[in-house]
Parts: sequence; C-alpha cells; structure tokens
Amino acid sequence: MLCSGMSLDIASLPDDAAFLKALLVEIDADRNAHKLVAERLKIQLARLRRMQFGSSSEKIAHEIEQLELALEEVEAEAAATVTAQPVRGDAAKPFRQPLPDHLPRDEVVHEPACVCPDCGGAMRRIGEDVTEQLDYVPASFRVTRHVRPKLGCRACDRIVQAPLPSMPIERGRPGAGLLAHVLVAKYADHLPLYRQSEIYAREGVDLARSTLADWVGRSARLLEPLADALARHVLGGSTLHADDTPVPVLAPGAGRTKTGRLWVYVRDERGHGSDAPPAVLFRYAPDRKGERPVAHLSGFAGHLHADGYAGFNKLYGDRIAEVACMAHVRRKFFDIHAANGSAVAREALDRIAALYVIEDDIRGAPPDRRRAERRARAGPLLQGLRIWLEATLPKLSRKSDLAIGIRYALSRWQALGRYLDDGRLEIDNNAAERALRGVALGRKNWLFAGSEKGGERAATIYSLIESAKLSGVDPEAWLRDTIARIADHPARRIDDLLPWNYVKA
Repeated sequence: MLCSGMSLDIASLPDDAAFLKALLVEIDADRNAHKLVAERLKIQLARLRRMQFGSSSEKIAHEIEQLELALEEVEAEAAATVTAQPVRGDAAKPFRQPLPDHLPRDEVVHEPACVCPDCGGAMRRIGEDVTEQLDYVPASFRVTRHVRPKLGCRACDRIVQAPLPSMPIERGRPGAGLLAHVLVAKYADHLPLYRQSEIYAREGVDLARSTLADWVGRSARLLEPLADALARHVLGGSTLHADDTPVPVLAPGAGRTKTGRLWVYVRDERGHGSDAPPAVLFRYAPDRKGERPVAHLSGFAGHLHADGYAGFNKLYGDRIAEVACMAHVRRKFFDIHAANGSAVAREALDRIAALYVIEDDIRGAPPDRRRAERRARAGPLLQGLRIWLEATLPKLSRKSDLAIGIRYALSRWQALGRYLDDGRLEIDNNAAERALRGVALGRKNWLFAGSEKGGERAATIYSLIESAKLSGVDPEAWLRDTIARIADHPARRIDDLLPWNYVKA
C-alpha cells in the first residue's frame, strides 16, 4: 500500500507489467504517489518499446497498449482527487510551452467600464494582459485569445481591468470545446487517450496522454453535480428498465484483471406518449451481488423491466413490481431456430411476432388506449401462447434447449403478462439493452478500467453522453456548452443544464 507522505524508491519497483497494473489500485489520494507510479510505468513502457520488434512483438505490443491505458487511468485518478487550492500571488507559474503559432486565433476582448469606479473620472488605456487558451472546434484546433485591456484613471491613477472568465480547469489551458471532444472521443467513440494523443500530434499539437488523463479526471469531477441531477430525474419516474454488463478492472495484488459491473437504469416513457425526457443512469459496482441494484434503486418505487437475474428478486415486493422481458424469451427460441431450423422454435417465434405487431400499432399512444388494445388483441394471443407452451413441453426431452426455453417462459409468466394491464409498461427490456451497446463497443478498445474509481468515472460520463443521445442532442455540442457554463452556474438551478433543457434553450 502506498501511504500518504511515504517515499518510494522507483528503482526498487519490479519490471513485471502484471504487477504494475495490479499496483495501480493500491495507490491513495497522495498526488506524489500517483506521480511515482506513473513514472515507473513510463520507464516500463520505454523498455517494452525498445523490445517491440523482437520475436514476441505481438505480445509486447499488447503489453504496451495495456500499460498506456493503465497510465491513462492513474493520471486521471490523480486529477480527480486533487482538491483545488487558492492560488497565492507569489506562487511560481508552471512552465508551459507556447501554443503553436500556426493555429488560427479568435480574439475575445473583455472591456472594463470606461469610467473610474472610485472617482468617476475618465479612463485611459495603459496596457493589457493576454491569456491564450487552446480550444477545439469540430475537425480543427484553434486558440482563443482572452484580451483584457487595462485602463488607468487620469484623475486618481486607479487601474481597472475586466476579470478573466472562469476556466473549466483552473489554471489550465483547455477550452470547453476541447474537453468535450476528449470526453466524447473516449467514452462515445471509444478512442483511448494515448490514441487521441497520436491523432492530435498529426495536426501539429503535442498533447501528452498524461495531460489528457488529467483533463478527463478534472472534467468528471466538474460534471458530478450534473450527474447527480440526472440520477434524481431517472429514479423519479414510475417505470424503469435495468440491466448490467461486465467491465474488466485491475485486481489488487493479483497481477490480472477482475470483473466489475456497469449497471444501467433507463427512464424512457415515450412509448406511452409521455413528455418526460428519456435519460440513462449508469452505476459501477465491483461485483454482481443482488445488494448492488438494491442500493442503486433505494429511492425508486414503481415497475422495473428486467431480465431473469436472481439478484433483482430482492427488489420485488410492495414498492417495486417486476415486468419480465419478452425479448429474452424470444431470443432463446431464435438461437435454437438459427442453429437447427427447429419447427417448434419457429412456431414460438411466429406467436411472439404477432404480439409485437400490436406493439408497433400502439407505440406512442396514451396509456388508456394501449391498455384497451392489449387486452382486446394481445390478451387472447398471450393466452394461446401459454396453452401451446404447456402442451408442447411434455413432448420434449427435459434437457433439450427447447424445453429449457419453454420452462424459462412459463416460470416468469405473471411478470411477462403484466404489461397487458398497464399502458405505461413495455413488452420487453430493449431500452436497457440499447443503452449498453456503447459500453460493449468501448470495452473492446479501452480493455479495462484502471481502478474502482475509474469505473465510477466511466459511469458518470456514460450517463451524461447516453442521456444526451436519447434527447436527440449532439453530446459534444451539449458538453461543450455545459462545461463552459457549469463553474459559474447556480447550484440550485443545475437542472437547467440537463440535455433536454439545452434543446429548449
């Protein structure tokens, strides 16, 4: 364990990549410890790059990719845990390379008042301060110049100057557009930070992966109040869709990854014509224990669309009612038919398809009409499906896949039919499965989360990006505007920054 204030001999750390990956989860909030581990990982990366073109180049290339991602996580973690300190007037300014001259400049002049605030005398220009900020607009970098003229009073020598606007990252130079682009590229377009760094280098802009990781950590911290507001909206509905997916996470001391989980909860009431904005809430957990969704949904009451995972059973009772997923039932028969062309599986698929035809007809209709149509049209079909399943089951081998699929459907029959009696409910849980598609794609590229907090950070950003998509909002445009405003935005009006309110604005 790396303790706060503890010195560490970097040379004493082993060169074993697996050990170094496991070590990441043991670091504490001490920024010096983060820097030491990051430095050792950089040494290991340099050694692997020298070896890359040897006989085991493919294996070494994979190790390099893993360590690049590990560095990404530990540096983002360091940024997220730093508490902002007031800047002292005598504090030494960090050395920064000048921003590239070839980038176009947009100049924003912040003019102070022309009248002296002390004596009312006329002001004269005596100089100016220029602060350059690297920003990003789609497909190009540019530099925004914040020019703040200094005016001096002829009568009393008072000097006035417009204040520098709030920056998304204190004393940092990334603009809101650049931060939004980095977040969306990582979490929506599935580009790890070291790959983004390589892309930016081709445009003549040197942004180290460690710099980008610092920005990701600080941006996630900045956006936490917005994620909390989003959670309140999602859990405030009367119907939810829930699911989960595995996420590889570095395991402490094991030299390998363990399996964490990203849980997703979707509020989407558009199916019954509600004007409540659809939104997605992700939560990270280190395992798949039933206590995780119980904790996540402690403030929710209503109907929960979910699959047959036994951990959800602890939720069902007076406060939460189960709504089972017909798509899960259909999938079992679909897989059987695709494998061997089973006529029995085909019959089940045809019967289920007839139920979905009705759903297509009433999608977006008010709850009362949906309930009436389902009772009149879907009720007899659903009853006929049950009779057919019960009659078919004894004719099959008990251990056959068909028998297993039929027993699955019959064991959940009450929850499968619950949608008939409430027009607000859906026939399946596809809303949750759609929300997880982006995570499934990203998992192939970013490989693992570097720590438990890295998983929580991913859950925060995924919640915001996927909710923006559901509202028909460009996530990058919305985040660009939101990151620019959130530092000065009143906390009591944080809901104004949610993506559906951005559309209205």
